[in-house]
Amino acid sequence: MEFNARDVNESVGSLFSRVRSAMANMMNQRTTCELGITGTQSSILFMLWSGKCLLAAELAREFGIDASAVTRRIDLLEARRLLRRVRSVEDRRVVRLALTPEDAAMAARVPAIFANVVDRLLSGFTPEETGFLKSMLRRVLANSGDLAGLTHDAALYLEKKTH
Repeated sequence: MEFNARDVNESVGSLFSRVRSAMANMMNQRTTCELGITGTQSSILFMLWSGKCLLAAELAREFGIDASAVTRRIDLLEARRLLRRVRSVEDRRVVRLALTPEDAAMAARVPAIFANVVDRLLSGFTPEETGFLKSMLRRVLANSGDLAGLTHDAALYLEKKTH
């Protein structure tokens, strides 16, 4: 079979990658403009605000990155006073992550920003096409054996709120 760069650009893997990149870039632009933080930082705040992740280890699992990478991100957010570490009174080894009321208000804005980005990406899709796309993506996630991705959780949350 002859290699064709055009075929590579139209492969499912390439299309997945390009859509993910476009969505991440759009999210990053919006959160930077509206909140003054990056898309990744906003995702961390969202996970804390939603109660899904309250520990660094939970964030590492959710993002699929190592603990040291999460710690660096948490350090940056803590330095900007966007979250704080709180040692558990029950077990001093456990350090929870917490938001101040101001930070929680910022995190509460993230779902609307995310929904806006998704709405823009799905502009022109009928409700049936959107439903079909979501069912196909759920099947892809099920095939991967990993249904716990951040984007998946955010999408499910927003699906309940916006559709």
